[in-house]
Amino acid sequence: MLLTIITITFNAERFLERTLKSMPQDNQELEYLIIDGGSSDGTLALINQYQNKISNWVSEPDKGIYDAMNKGLKLAKGQYVWFMNAGDQIFDNQTIDHVLEQIKLTNADVLYGDADLVDNNGQSLGLRSDFTTQRLPKQLTWQRFERGMVVCHQSFITKKSIAPPYILDHFYSADIDWEINCLKAAQKTINLNQPISKYLTGGFSIKNLRKSLWDRFIILQKHFGFWPTLYNHFLILGRGIIKMVTSGKKYW
Repeated sequence: MLLTIITITFNAERFLERTLKSMPQDNQELEYLIIDGGSSDGTLALINQYQNKISNWVSEPDKGIYDAMNKGLKLAKGQYVWFMNAGDQIFDNQTIDHVLEQIKLTNADVLYGDADLVDNNGQSLGLRSDFTTQRLPKQLTWQRFERGMVVCHQSFITKKSIAPPYILDHFYSADIDWEINCLKAAQKTINLNQPISKYLTGGFSIKNLRKSLWDRFIILQKHFGFWPTLYNHFLILGRGIIKMVTSGKKYW
């Protein structure tokens, strides 16, 4: 098994079907897992409806989204892992073939691309790199995260062998810590030079924005030190204000 895609769900009936529809069918190099937190709505009915696309799934209570992601990591049989949560989508029908081809050609530790931001109705809001003013670097290193999340979690694919567990103490922003730790262990990263996911805005971190920002500050301080992190957050704040003034759109 070359690649495992993992979807985390909990009472995700409203958005899960768009994720399921974006998944390929009958690809022997691909495994697709769903880790459900014990949903009580129509989520499980949707899972059963799309069984032909799903390799394995579990539904049981967990300690939150990152605990569920750790369960997915343990179950994954693929050499690479890719998280695509409820409401998120693989960008288009050619994306999987491109990703698998690049994995075989490069044997990279991390592969990454852009993300198309979409609203609750699935309408595109633009590429994340345009929206946040953080262009994807040609060569991604962990140091590039000093001013925040450079690569969307849903557009970040890594070898399972270098992927650590998510740290549950970082309840709101463990994904940025996880990406940094993956990159610290990586020797080769590849920019796929295209969007590879559609990311549903307004997710867990946005709904808990203040707590998420504080959690992110603690994480970045751990990796970069207190004073550089404080300085960089002033730059992040300034960048956001300028973006809102010039575009007339909400930045956070």
